Amino acid sequence: MKNKKRWLTLGLVTAMTVTALAGCGGNNGAGSSDGGAEGGGSDAGSGSVYYLNFKPEQDPQWQELAKAYTEETGVEVTVVTAASGEYETTLMSEMGKSGAPTMFQVNGPVGLANWKDYCYDLSGSDVYKELTSEDFALKDGDSVAGIAYVVESYGLITNKTLLDKAGYKVEDIQSFDDLKKVAEDITARKDELGFSAFSSAGMDGSSDWRFKTHLANLPIYFEYQDEGIGTTDAIKGTYLDNYRAMWDLYINNSTCQPSELAAKTGDDSRNEFLNKEAVFFQNGSWEYGNLTKDGTFTDEDLSMIPIYFGVGDEANQGLCTGTENYWCVNNGADEADIQATLDFMNWCVTSEIGTKTMGEDMGFVIPFKNAVESPNLFVKEDVAMTEAGKKPVSWNFPTMPSEEWKNGVGSALTAYAADPSDANWDAVVSAFVDGWATEYELANP
Repeated sequence: MKNKKRWLTLGLVTAMTVTALAGCGGNNGAGSSDGGAEGGGSDAGSGSVYYLNFKPEQDPQWQELAKAYTEETGVEVTVVTAASGEYETTLMSEMGKSGAPTMFQVNGPVGLANWKDYCYDLSGSDVYKELTSEDFALKDGDSVAGIAYVVESYGLITNKTLLDKAGYKVEDIQSFDDLKKVAEDITARKDELGFSAFSSAGMDGSSDWRFKTHLANLPIYFEYQDEGIGTTDAIKGTYLDNYRAMWDLYINNSTCQPSELAAKTGDDSRNEFLNKEAVFFQNGSWEYGNLTKDGTFTDEDLSMIPIYFGVGDEANQGLCTGTENYWCVNNGADEADIQATLDFMNWCVTSEIGTKTMGEDMGFVIPFKNAVESPNLFVKEDVAMTEAGKKPVSWNFPTMPSEEWKNGVGSALTAYAADPSDANWDAVVSAFVDGWATEYELANP
C-alpha cells in the first residue's frame, strides 16, 4: 500500500500518545464474526469495502447492512468490529497489513492528528454533499478529512418507575442539590425500597470511559465556557471540586461498595439497571436498544436527565450532546476500493434501507439530508429539551490530549474510590491538570 512509507512515523507518534476513541462502549466488547482484513482488496476491478467499525453495540446492524449492499450491488463489504476500548490499537494493527481498512474513523481533531496523512479528501464526494451542516465536517486545512455520521447524547438514564416508588418524579430533579437529596434519601432507605440510587460506577476497562472521559467532560466543558475556548494546552481544573462531589455521589450511593469498583464491568452496571437494582445509570442514547429490546423496559419506564454538576443555570442545562464519530477513507487503498467505499458511504445515508437501519435499527441521529426520525426515546428527549430552551453540554472530550491522560485520571479515580482521602483526590487533580500539560506536550512536540 502507498501508506507503508509513513507507517514507522505513525507508529512512533502513536506510541507517545494513543488517542483511542472513548465513547460508547459495547454490550459485550467482542469483535465481529468477520475476521481479518481480507475485505480490503479490489475484486475484478470493481473494488470492495473494508469498514473497521468502532461501535460493538451496532455490529449486528452493520453486518446486515453490509450484506444488503452486497446483495444489491455485488460489491463485497466486510465489517470488522473492534472490541470496546480497543479501537485505536486495532486500527494500528490493521493499517499495518495488506488489505487494510478502506473505511475507518477518528474521534475528532486529536484523533485526526495521528491519522490525517491517511485520510482521503472527502470535499468532492457525494456523501459530503449530503451533510446538513458544515459543522459535521472534520477538516485538515482545506481538506475534509472526516465526516460525522452520528450525533448522540448521554446523561443519567433513569428508571421512572423506581423513582416513583421512592416518592419522586423526574421533574423533582433540576440541579445537583436535588439529585444529591434524592440519591441520599434512596440510600438511607435502600433496604426498605429494595434498590439503590446508582448502578455501579465500574472502573474496569469496559466501563471506566464513562467517568474518565464522559463525566470528565463536564469540568472541561464549564472551564471552556468560562474561558471562551474550544481547546487548551493547559487545563486549569477550575471545576474539579464539582467533579469530586459528583464522583462521591456515585460511589457512595451505589449498588456496591466503592472498594469493589475496580473490578466492576460495563455489563455489571447495565445488568444492575436491567434487573431494577438501581434508579440511575450514567450512559448514552446508544443504550436504548439494550434496555428495550426484550421488553424489560418501555418508553413509559425510562427517561434521561442531565448530569447536573452544580454549575451555572442548571434548570436550563440539557444533555451532553455531540459526536466523536467521524468516517474517514483510507487514501492509501486502491482507487477502485476508494470509489467503492465512497459509494457505500453515500448509499448508507441516502438509500431507504441505509437510512432506516441507521436511524431506526441503530437508533442514530444522522446529520444527513435524508435522515429518518429515530424512535430512540433518549434522542427525542434531547430534541425536546433543546426546543424548550435547555442548553446542551457540548462534547469536549475529543480535545483530551491522549488516551494515556484518560488512563491516568481513571487510575487515580479508582484509587480514590478505594480510599477517598484528600491526598488521593490530590492525585486525581494532578492526573487531570499536570497530566494534561505533559500529554499535550508529548502529542504536540
